Amino acid sequence: MRQRSIPGARGRVRPLSLLGDPVLHAPCAEVTDFGPELARLVADLFATMYAARGVGLAANQIGVPLRVFVYDCPDDEEVRHLGHVVNPRLVTADGIELRGPEGCLSLPGLEAGTERYDHAVVEGFTKDGEPVSVDGTGFFARCLQHECDHLDGTVYADRVTGWRKRRLERQVRRADWSR
Repeated sequence: MRQRSIPGARGRVRPLSLLGDPVLHAPCAEVTDFGPELARLVADLFATMYAARGVGLAANQIGVPLRVFVYDCPDDEEVRHLGHVVNPRLVTADGIELRGPEGCLSLPGLEAGTERYDHAVVEGFTKDGEPVSVDGTGFFARCLQHECDHLDGTVYADRVTGWRKRRLERQVRRADWSR
């Protein structure tokens, strides 16, 4: 019996795009080729996400402007959600809007209170072209919304307002990686 491989086990860890990189602020293109290159990209996304100790990663965060993201994220009940979505569409973001701490691998070491809904549904495809629907609540819903934002050219810092935004901007200016 063949064992399923661990996501990212065959992937290559790639450098992360950091805040200020233009690839993070441009909408990503739809995937049209569901072949071996896409499978390699998904494996590399998982490998990079795990190496950086993240819970989600979008393709543009490794410099690839395609609509793909991966996740390995718990919800508020500590249920683990693991997978990937190609050409995702956020079809539902509803429930209670909560401000919670949010970080990003493209802003390493920083976080800010960001408003997100506590329920989200994303539809898209697997790397093999099969339709997929992902339903998330709590922290996992936050992750789904965060990754979809990335593919639309938005980082969580763009959603932060008021004194939280000013504080985050000061932290970004002082961060070692932003110099």
